[in-house]
Amino acid sequence: MTALLSIDPLVCQDLFIESYLAQFHEAVRRVSIAEINRANHTLLAAFERGAWVFVAGNGGSASLASHLACDLEKTVSGKDPRSAKKRFRVQSLVDNVARLTAWANDETYDCVFSEPLRNQASANDVLVVVSASGNSPNVLAALETARDLDMVTIGCLGFDGGKAAALCDVPLLVPVADYGIVEGAHGVLAHLMTSWLTRAVDRLRMHAAQDGGAR
Repeated sequence: MTALLSIDPLVCQDLFIESYLAQFHEAVRRVSIAEINRANHTLLAAFERGAWVFVAGNGGSASLASHLACDLEKTVSGKDPRSAKKRFRVQSLVDNVARLTAWANDETYDCVFSEPLRNQASANDVLVVVSASGNSPNVLAALETARDLDMVTIGCLGFDGGKAAALCDVPLLVPVADYGIVEGAHGVLAHLMTSWLTRAVDRLRMHAAQDGGAR
C-alpha cells in the first residue's frame, strides 16, 4: 500500500496520455491508404458529375457529418472570387431538426435518414455515413435505401465495421475498439479528405482555365 501511495499522480497521468496518444497513432496508421484514395476519388467523381453528396451519423458522428458537409461545401469552394466556380452539392442529413424529429416522433428513429434520402437522392449520388460501431439501425437503413436508389456509399467506420461494412462500396475502417479513438480518427480522415479534395478541385479548375473552359 505504501508503495502505491508513493507514486506521483502526475506521472500516472503522463503515462495515460502517452499511452492514449500511442493508441491513437497506431489506429490511424492502420487505416487503409487504398481505401482513403478510393473515398477521395469517389467524392471527386461526384463533384465532376454534379452529383449530390449526403452525410449522416449519430451523436458525435452527427457532429462530424455536419462538419464534413460544411467543409465540402465551403472549404473546397476555395477563396474569392467564388461566383463562377462549380461547387460541391452536399447536404447533411442531421441538421434539419424539424425534419429529423418529425420522422422520429411520427414514425421511428430508424428512418430519420432513409426517408429524406428517398425524397431527395438519385442514382449515382453519394451517401457518406459516419458510425463507430457500424450497427446503428438508422445508418443501416440509410445504406440499404442508398442501395435501392443505386447510390454510391462511403462509410467511416470503427471496430470491425459492423453490419455497415458489407453495405459500403468504400469502407474506411479505423480498426480499434475504442469509441473516442475511432471518432478522433474519423475527424482526421475528414480533414484529410477535405484537404485532398481542395487541392484536386483546384487542379481541375486550373486545367479547365488553361483549356479555355470554366469549372
